[in-house]
Amino acid sequence: MQLPPDIAASGYRLITRDATDSTNSDAAAAARRGDPGGLWVVAREQRTGRGRHGRSWSSPPGNLYASLLLINPCEAALAPQLGFVAGLALHEAVATETGLEAPRLGLKWPNDLLLDGAKVAGVLLEGHHGPESFGVVIGFGVNVVAAPDGVPYPARALREITSDVSPEAVFASLARAFVRHLTAWREARQRKDEEPFESVRAQWLARAAGQGSAVTIRLPTGDRTGTFRGVDRAGRLQLETAGGMELIDAGDLYFPHLHSAGPRSGASVSG
Repeated sequence: MQLPPDIAASGYRLITRDATDSTNSDAAAAARRGDPGGLWVVAREQRTGRGRHGRSWSSPPGNLYASLLLINPCEAALAPQLGFVAGLALHEAVATETGLEAPRLGLKWPNDLLLDGAKVAGVLLEGHHGPESFGVVIGFGVNVVAAPDGVPYPARALREITSDVSPEAVFASLARAFVRHLTAWREARQRKDEEPFESVRAQWLARAAGQGSAVTIRLPTGDRTGTFRGVDRAGRLQLETAGGMELIDAGDLYFPHLHSAGPRSGASVSG
């Protein structure tokens, strides 16, 4: 596993491990030690990988497990926007290596990549507040050679589409794509555009899965059902219900025609 020379030349660094408990945990530990950021941690296998809400996930060898540490990338309140930046980079990287595009390859709010409606990759965003800095760890997991069994949603691996795709190639494309999308987002903010998130939002929506379809949102307060209409300028999901438009900050999105059961512990692709 190597960083593309142009990405390394721009200041990014890479740590590789044959196996680790969690690449996100390793990146967070680096932040606590005072790492300046721009650090990728990549492992061939995770022993205790995790997903959203602290769920445990199996992470078999052969897939891609990569986490990126950024230090002071933005104000903490804007950090959720980095999840959409990461989603665009992930979509671009997989598209580059497979030749697939939307709508077959679609982004599912807030953090999954779908292939023909089945989960093929995911993103896990975690913030870490230090005494003098704010760190963001962005974990990427991609089902390259194997998809999990026994999960409440369809899942696929990239090898089902193209036999010569590899974790190394996906990572190289991801590292390049992330820098490109992060730079564009930062430049929009530096220009003080009236809506610096708008370009990211528009690109994300152009790749979004399930717009206009019936969905269920799993929330701590219970399920909400309605029609997925997109995301607003703050990245909140727009759910049209019988009572009007609702804005959802966070939750688990399910498409009833794809998902027959609710979330539970199992295998996944998050870092």
